[in-house]
Amino acid sequence: MPEKHLFEYAVIRVMPRVEREEFLNVGVILYCAGQGFLQTKFELNEARLLAFAADLDLPELHERLRAFERICAGRREGGVIGQLPVASRFRWLTATRSTIVQTSPVHPGLCQDPADTLARLYAQLISC
Repeated sequence: MPEKHLFEYAVIRVMPRVEREEFLNVGVILYCAGQGFLQTKFELNEARLLAFAADLDLPELHERLRAFERICAGRREGGVIGQLPVASRFRWLTATRSTIVQTSPVHPGLCQDPADTLARLYAQLISC
């Protein structure tokens, strides 16, 4: 039987007006320490977002989400946070914050392949 690895994930949310606490789920971030895996997958349904918040700055939102990708990749392009160890990058990305891009609480699970698990979670939680 293939080995299973502990993973943690959070849903990435766009909350245009933080004070209203209304949000749309746009992506997933998944961390698997045993595989050294940290990756995010997101998609912005612009029509849906603009119906939700007509004054939303979509280019700014895209840039904030691309920052998640750069930090996950752990390269110089991820800035100071991108240079941290993988576990610290995940904790930083999923920390509670009061901004337009937030994450859900972190949820654990077991997986054989973190990339497949990320794709499955994205299909279940975002694509539907």
